[in-house]
Amino acid sequence: MFTLMNQLAETTAFIKGKVQTDATIGIILGSGLGNLAQEIKTEISIPYSEIPHFPVSTVEGHSGSLLLGELSGKKVWVMSGRFHFYEGYSAQQVAYPVRVMHMLGVKVLLLSNAAGGVNTNFKVGDLMLINDHISLFTVNPLLGKNEESLGTRFPDMSEPYCKKLIKYAKQIALSNNIDLKEGVYTGVTGPTFETRAEYKLIHVLGGDAVGMSTVQENIVAVHCGMKVFATSVITDLGIREEENIITHEEVLQAAKEAEPKLTLLFKELVKYL
Repeated sequence: MFTLMNQLAETTAFIKGKVQTDATIGIILGSGLGNLAQEIKTEISIPYSEIPHFPVSTVEGHSGSLLLGELSGKKVWVMSGRFHFYEGYSAQQVAYPVRVMHMLGVKVLLLSNAAGGVNTNFKVGDLMLINDHISLFTVNPLLGKNEESLGTRFPDMSEPYCKKLIKYAKQIALSNNIDLKEGVYTGVTGPTFETRAEYKLIHVLGGDAVGMSTVQENIVAVHCGMKVFATSVITDLGIREEENIITHEEVLQAAKEAEPKLTLLFKELVKYL
């Protein structure tokens, strides 16, 4: 039976057998946000289905390839499509690609997602910098035996999202006339959208947005010593008129419309790194 480190070694060896690079930046693209990949001068694209021990994306809006290319003059690894707990994967499987990026030499991880707005000042299409998160409603990916070579048993989570990168992102937004919100992301398992009572609970707890990804990836990245930056596209509003409902199609459409702002933000941030 393969141990985690055996699996990581095999996955990494497979990828390195395809391409050699000193890229230290990783990007994970969320629902409907895959078009940033079109901005990348792709050197190689590897379908997840070909990579040993990698899960496979099953959700519409997630294409399912690991890319290596150039963005804003920097070499980057890009996951075009991510994995979710609600697809039936374990928390460890969801976060496995982050550990692979660590083994490949990634030091900075940029995350994006589509999220429901809980802050009543938000509107559909807003971008929200994530400055903290609430992970109480998800399964922690560090449960089980700790691999000391990856990180400490009890990682500090007092700065899950890099303050320096957040500060620079705000400067980028100001220079490009982007209305950038900031707040706390609440991670849930999905796949159901939240009930009205759950949205109200999250609001009381201090959450500004809620989504079904990112938190587990962040925890593993911090465990590995990475610097993390994350942004949510607000694709729907949780606290809303009684007659309104939320559909996945509407989420994807809202993400698509907001994507140019997110693409600009990420491109300029990569220049800075």
